[in-house]
Amino acid sequence: MIRVAIAGMGFMGWIHWLAYKRVPGMEVVAIWELDPVKRSGDWRSIQGNFGPAGEQVDLTGVATYESLPDLLADKNVDVVDICLPPALHHEVAIQCLNAGKHVVTEKPMSLWTEQCDAMVAAAAANQRQLLVAHVLPFFPEFAMARKVIADGTYGKLLGGRFLRVISDPQWLTGFYDPNKIGGPMLDLHVHDAHLICLLFGRPREVISRGRVQGEVAKYWNSFLTFDDPDQTVCVTSGVIDQQGRSFTHGFEIHLERATLHFELAVIDGKVEAMPLKIITAHQGVIRPEMPVGDDIAGFEAELREVQKSIESGQPSKILGCELARDAIELCQRQSEAIFQALRR
Repeated sequence: MIRVAIAGMGFMGWIHWLAYKRVPGMEVVAIWELDPVKRSGDWRSIQGNFGPAGEQVDLTGVATYESLPDLLADKNVDVVDICLPPALHHEVAIQCLNAGKHVVTEKPMSLWTEQCDAMVAAAAANQRQLLVAHVLPFFPEFAMARKVIADGTYGKLLGGRFLRVISDPQWLTGFYDPNKIGGPMLDLHVHDAHLICLLFGRPREVISRGRVQGEVAKYWNSFLTFDDPDQTVCVTSGVIDQQGRSFTHGFEIHLERATLHFELAVIDGKVEAMPLKIITAHQGVIRPEMPVGDDIAGFEAELREVQKSIESGQPSKILGCELARDAIELCQRQSEAIFQALRR
């Protein structure tokens, strides 16, 4: 049994709590939370942009801590799952690793590559795993795309186009603060940055142009090239100020003998989707049957990957901290390119 403590019972802590309930062999045994109401099990104030609202939960048998040192002294905890604001990931993760705990931290890994480097070093020094909860590769369309690419049926991976745009999150305090959340580059696009690094590796060249708000990029387009001259990737991401389209994401991934295409948007509160299609050179269009699941299913798959990683002693290639660090570096390189272009 892998015994888990959740650090921070906000929206993502609640989603992780629900997902752990579905993973035999993992158990939440502790909560670290400053709010005494939440420490009592009253999570009815928790709300998010997907999934169920928070509930009153029974915390019988679950230790609750107001102090991080008290949590870290608990020998019944094997893993700390950090669901805190991004600005706290770096400091808390290092404290947990130094205390001998494995760590799962929500994305983004941290706000700056230097902080990520320190986190990676702490994991290595303490011989503990640091895993970053990038859930996107476990969503059905993205998991299917990974499978199709990996099996090689349609040949070499050539490149693609990745899209992720939201309306202005006016409800989120500090969203455009580079030292709190980091704006859409680190809160939004980091999903695709991680996926791009997973599929293609680190880009050789990054060209980005876009609009900014304060000290962070707001909306941009990027063109990425890699060591393989056949591979090119385009990115569109950021925030628009029209609230009627609250969210859209998708991809077009090019292989030698097929194109994978998927797009989904939430427009005027309703989901409009172009389901995943495999557009082949000779077989026409294949519409793969997708697994049916709810809003928690992707997180359940993610935590099963965490379980496999810790039990095997072999850090996950998907959730490993080096890959997550590369995703932050890619975000930082795009931001720097945008601001450099504006200064010319």
